[in-house]
Amino acid sequence: MTEMIAVAVITVLAVISPGADFAMVVRNSYLYGRRTGLLAAAGVAAGVLVHVTYTMLGVGLLIASSTTLFTVIKLAGAAYLVYIGLRTFFARGDLDVDLETKSGLSPLGALRTGFLTNALNPKTTLFVVSTFTQVVGPGTGLWQQAGYGLFMSVAHFGWFGLVALFFSHAHLRTAMLRWQKVLNRGIGSVLVGLGVTLGFAR
Repeated sequence: MTEMIAVAVITVLAVISPGADFAMVVRNSYLYGRRTGLLAAAGVAAGVLVHVTYTMLGVGLLIASSTTLFTVIKLAGAAYLVYIGLRTFFARGDLDVDLETKSGLSPLGALRTGFLTNALNPKTTLFVVSTFTQVVGPGTGLWQQAGYGLFMSVAHFGWFGLVALFFSHAHLRTAMLRWQKVLNRGIGSVLVGLGVTLGFAR
């Protein structure tokens, strides 16, 4: 029971902590609407399962002990964040998006942005690996570990689904679209900043 509580508390704290996933879901939600935001949230949740899978297979221990391998993953994630950030920063500021029917991002594209943002995020790597190596003991059954991993994924979808619903609300979204150019600059700067910070972090 103590183990379950520890995993739950760590997961909730990690999920609500603002970061690249939050910025990405906010961007997709206010710019393209509720459906796209929710799909991005689903992509984030799927990305979490990637980290859980390789951790359960023991690759997480390798990453934790191999500076070179972790550096490669870290730099790949940082580069992706910088790329998306620059695209957002230099995006057109006059995009006219119908609140009900139009979307400038395909469903697959929305899933992909959420998935890659999380799957390539070294912070999520550290979160999942550290949780499993510090909290989950040698005696923890495989199915129980899988349950923890599923909980982490569902928690991410639950939180970022709420974020998507909030930032795609019609009135709020209309106001945000009026300030779209400024918001693009702000969110783009945050994503680039996160990418650079993660890239140079020890």
